[in-house]
Amino acid sequence: MVRRIKAKLVLRLRAEGLTGRQIAALGMSRHSVSAVLNAADREGVGWDDVAELDEADVYARLFPGRGEHESVHAQPDWDKVHRELARVGVTLKLLHGEYVDACRAKGETAMGYDRFCKTYQRHVLVIGAASRVGHKAGQTVEVDWSGKTMQLSDPVTGQATRVYLFVATLPFSRYSFVEPTLDMKQDTWLRANTAMFDWFGGSVPRIVPDNLKAGVIKHPAEGEVVLNDAYRELAAHYSAAVLPGRVKKPKDKPSVEGTVGNVATVVIAALRNQRFATLPELRAAVYERVAAYNAKPFQKRAGSRLSVFEGEEKPLLRPLPQVPFEISQWLYGRKVQKNGHVVFERNFYSVPYENIGRSVDLPITDTMLEVFAGDQRLTSHLLAPAGVVNEYRTHDSDLPDGPRYQQMDPQRAREWAARVGEHTTTIVNRIFESVPVDEQGLGAALAVLRLTRRYSAARVEAAAGIALESRVRSPRYAHLRPILESHQDQTGRRQPRFEPSAPEEPAGYVRGADYYAGDAR
Repeated sequence: MVRRIKAKLVLRLRAEGLTGRQIAALGMSRHSVSAVLNAADREGVGWDDVAELDEADVYARLFPGRGEHESVHAQPDWDKVHRELARVGVTLKLLHGEYVDACRAKGETAMGYDRFCKTYQRHVLVIGAASRVGHKAGQTVEVDWSGKTMQLSDPVTGQATRVYLFVATLPFSRYSFVEPTLDMKQDTWLRANTAMFDWFGGSVPRIVPDNLKAGVIKHPAEGEVVLNDAYRELAAHYSAAVLPGRVKKPKDKPSVEGTVGNVATVVIAALRNQRFATLPELRAAVYERVAAYNAKPFQKRAGSRLSVFEGEEKPLLRPLPQVPFEISQWLYGRKVQKNGHVVFERNFYSVPYENIGRSVDLPITDTMLEVFAGDQRLTSHLLAPAGVVNEYRTHDSDLPDGPRYQQMDPQRAREWAARVGEHTTTIVNRIFESVPVDEQGLGAALAVLRLTRRYSAARVEAAAGIALESRVRSPRYAHLRPILESHQDQTGRRQPRFEPSAPEEPAGYVRGADYYAGDAR
């Protein structure tokens, strides 16, 4: 009861001339007032001595040591308890059980669970930290689009381009990330998520987005959430699961919703008087503002978003994959042609030959093209450079007998001609000699050699011999084909295009030169 007495007030009233009975009449216990006055007389303390002290110091001076006691319970390391509670699955119940076991091993008295929880909460209030009972460190990231936008201004035309802001927040530390984009399409959404993980320097098991179409196809009230393929692949690449908030339930991701509101002030309003012509320029300014926002001290707890993230949450993040995620587009139902290739942007990519005539799916990244049949990956190729067309990308293992199906070149054309015969080889060699680069004569040489697909090699060789006897030094397809069509190779002689018939006796009346000379007389 004495503890509750306002000892300083009693001494002030006494200095003003009131007696102990009169002071007690103001609502205080006579016994307590008497105890204060007796203590003041014993210690020789008057009003002037305590006028500048606060109530607690006055009481401690009059009753030194009263009310102070040491707990009989062993005190755990509360800072360690606070750190451990941030880990996945760690609860106050678990930590209290470990504390009890440690006390029993040392023969000390352990406090009950209720006192343990209350003492921890008091410790949190004293150090100015946030309780760990809510979010766990390194477990969740909340992502969303900001409703407020920014803009780029063309310095020449003055035309404005709208810029959207992707926002992400780690609920435990409230550490945030903002990425400016030119649209809200699926590829942009995926690139923003990738940039987010790079900013954090690690990944988390849970991604909590809104039910936007760029990531979620269907979120029924009952049943399984349906994600689009690309977003599911991104989550799998970072060993995470996408757990969208409920439809029209923004409180399912309150941390990012709060950050979205702060972004309007911290980023948009702070940069309102600046003009940006390019997206990289704006991105650098936004990153700078977000870094300052993360480093700003909390108002109601110790530290900042950055300090809590660096000190407590970042060590618990999962490491990023060694290979960066590449965004892919899917082309479905592409048919494998008879030559064992599929076509993409006018270039040809080989597929294992047993899939000829089959429909396959093509996931395409910035650098790679893969071929899938259902869930089975068949093959992959590096994409042909931009602007290149009619290029073949062929793996020997995709086609039977590999080298026999390699792309035709001048050397293989000469080998083909040698198998036909000596005259055909001469014609092919002369075709290549007539052009500055062998590749320029490849088409003409192949046209000659492909005559063996319609006629026998012996006939083509005979026709080549007949063509070489003509006045044309470098015979080609146009010279050999008429010979074969007219069967000259089988008769063994070349017929001229025009053969004059034998002279015949003149018929009819023919005027002589005298007729046209006129009368010379």
